[in-house]
Amino acid sequence: MKFGVYIQVPFCQTKCTYCNFHTGVVSRDRYLPYTEAICREIENHELRLDLDSPAVSATQTVDTVYFGGGTPSLLDLGFLLKIHDALHRHFRSVSGEVTLEADPETITAEKAHGWIEAGFNRISLGAQSFSDIELQAAGRMHRRADTLAAIACLRETGYRNISLDLIAGLPHQTRESWEESVAQVLQIRPEHLSIYMLEIDEGSRLGAESLAGGKRYSAAEIPADDSIADCYDSACTRLAAEGYEHYEISNWALPGMRSRHNSKYWQRQPYLGFGAGAHSFDGVKRWANIHDSARYVACIEQGASPREQIETVSSAQALEEELFLGLRQLDGVDLERIEREYHVDLRNRIAPLAEQGLLQLSGARLRLAPHRWSVSNNVFVELLG
Repeated sequence: MKFGVYIQVPFCQTKCTYCNFHTGVVSRDRYLPYTEAICREIENHELRLDLDSPAVSATQTVDTVYFGGGTPSLLDLGFLLKIHDALHRHFRSVSGEVTLEADPETITAEKAHGWIEAGFNRISLGAQSFSDIELQAAGRMHRRADTLAAIACLRETGYRNISLDLIAGLPHQTRESWEESVAQVLQIRPEHLSIYMLEIDEGSRLGAESLAGGKRYSAAEIPADDSIADCYDSACTRLAAEGYEHYEISNWALPGMRSRHNSKYWQRQPYLGFGAGAHSFDGVKRWANIHDSARYVACIEQGASPREQIETVSSAQALEEELFLGLRQLDGVDLERIEREYHVDLRNRIAPLAEQGLLQLSGARLRLAPHRWSVSNNVFVELLG
């Protein structure tokens, strides 16, 4: 069996106003102990797997590795190499797609060369916008010029697999500024692109301020939901015209350049997560590590398990995941397979949603209706409620 490995690096230079992740700004002195804790977790992970679980093991092959965060590009090259070496020592084979998330302002020619020599063959760049006003309001440290310089540096180094992130709905974003950001992406022509619509929830400073009706963090300048959806729909049209395949609600790729690692999540394939807040799935169980990085390091140093929660996925939960994750993919799901494997009949639940134009059923293939991509969560609530 082949599986993916995710390495969580929860450190940032600043906390973006819209961020609801368990990340933070810490002293660089904490980077080395954290790196060593991850290496130790990798080396000892089998001790934490239940004997009755068909869990992944060192005899199996890692074919995707993803260093995410946070900002993994903050780590010194030597720290990244320590983790990479631990993976190679512990697993039979580590190859394929190896991704490093990076912020534009952290990229230098020296770092880029070091990463490629260390085996990183894909860079995921958090551009978020090409409008300096939007970037400043969001608390980002980089500006448009930094992203362009980072792209040029990566291309000169030899990277031929670059992913960019954009966010639709940032404060001060207008239809004109959004179209300019998309135009800039098309000029850069990255191999992969992720577009996320701004989430408003109490887990971020911006979200909490917006829900409270306040004005800090430019909360009053967040575009209306309809405007955000229009921007997303416009990007769908423009990207398709330029040869990008829309393969998941938030993701586009040039032919043959889909994210192999992230596809494991959507297709419920096994993956191991290492680091504070990292999640894992072995096909039967899901578990997550402690989110606080200091507590995580302390647990590892004391020889204790860093797991914060573990659950066996029930048949009902697995069915919901099949539908929710499967319908996020534009290929949809094989309804006949799902009904056969889970011993259910979903036709009565699907029929009214199809009549409303929310879902499309073609033979055995069930898909989210194309014009409902921007409101997919509402459709999922209707289907799974």
